Amino acid sequence: MSLPQESMMQQGAPLPIKQQSERGHHSTPRRSSSRSIKRKKFDDELVESSLKKGPKKGMELGQPMEKDPLKEFLKEKEKRPMPPSVRTTGKKQKKPKTPQVSKDFGRWRPTDDLALITAIQQTNDLTAVYLGVKFSARFTLKDIQERWYALLYDPVVSRLATLAMKQLPADVVTAAQNNALWNKEEESLLANIPSSSPSSLEIFQDQLDKHPSTFHPCRTVVSLRNHWLLMRQYQLLSDQSVPTGENALNFSDVEEQINDSELLEPKDDSLEQELSIADRRQKREIRKLEEEIPKWQVIVDEFCVPNKSATSGVSSNEFDSQTLAVLRGRLVRYLMRSREIAVGRSTADNQVDVDLSLEGPAWKVSRKQATIRLKSDGEYYVVNEGRRPLLIDGKPITLGTKARLHHNSTFEICGLRFVFLINQDLVTASKETKSSPQ
Repeated sequence: MSLPQESMMQQGAPLPIKQQSERGHHSTPRRSSSRSIKRKKFDDELVESSLKKGPKKGMELGQPMEKDPLKEFLKEKEKRPMPPSVRTTGKKQKKPKTPQVSKDFGRWRPTDDLALITAIQQTNDLTAVYLGVKFSARFTLKDIQERWYALLYDPVVSRLATLAMKQLPADVVTAAQNNALWNKEEESLLANIPSSSPSSLEIFQDQLDKHPSTFHPCRTVVSLRNHWLLMRQYQLLSDQSVPTGENALNFSDVEEQINDSELLEPKDDSLEQELSIADRRQKREIRKLEEEIPKWQVIVDEFCVPNKSATSGVSSNEFDSQTLAVLRGRLVRYLMRSREIAVGRSTADNQVDVDLSLEGPAWKVSRKQATIRLKSDGEYYVVNEGRRPLLIDGKPITLGTKARLHHNSTFEICGLRFVFLINQDLVTASKETKSSPQ
């Protein structure tokens, strides 16, 4: 049995477990339980236990492994940097709060903030500021209160408003301060000036010199005088007593006390004389124009009526020796020189005596709309031969019906309006010629 063992050792094959224990330790093997102890595992142990795998098939227990996967995993884990979330403590970090700005911050301009601050420093009354200051937008009393509280207690709004006001031009700041409200102390000093005193600048300069701390630094002598005059106009001075109760005057009483003659300016004789001369000249021109109206009326009629007819194209008067009647429109005159004419719209294959398309848009007019005839008794009649009705003196004439035409009768079709004029002399002469025996 020794030969096989030596051969096995020479070949490098592992010995059985029992023989290894006898050669290494000459004592009995240690007894151990094969049952595992159940305990909670942490995250690292769970990962490590998942990497532990049993020996592959065909691998004997005594054969050493080339690489230990557990040691490799631990080495890789030590090399990895820890994420920030793991390195921090267990306390939750609060996110930095962004400064919240009021929703009305954009409506308030730097000039509005400057006017608001100046007015409150003068009056210490938000209601007076609401009634007396003119802002760039219509702010309510609540808006003004919220803005003032934001300027006082909101550091973000206060800092932004201060930076914006510092960037204003010097002239804008001066104008805003000049329009500052008047406080009670200033008005009380101005009210003590008698209303009968002359409004000289020396009086107000004396007030400025005596009370420099009471008046606003931007007050000038002129501004003091203007405000004093305004107070005197509304009877706000100390020596002006406003009647109250039964002695108070209403508007009617004051109106009765006014003398209308005092309101009129004194007459200027030279001005009155010049006005009277100009009035006579204008009346003389009007009278002259009124006398020339008949002459101009004839000229207007002559130019308004076209001098060229659609048929002949030669210049003529209203009637000539061959024209029996005229159908006069706004632009064209149609001369009727035969006892019967056709009225309509001319086309490539249809020609009529009176083409209404020369007067205006006639695409709704039939190609043969009507026929005008002169009968033997000297009367004119029109017969409607189109689908659209004719209007003769405002009366509709439908298809197949006829109507009598008089002198100055209106002839209307599809928005085109004409006046029918009869040459009574020529019609009477032709009638007499036909009625006379041969």
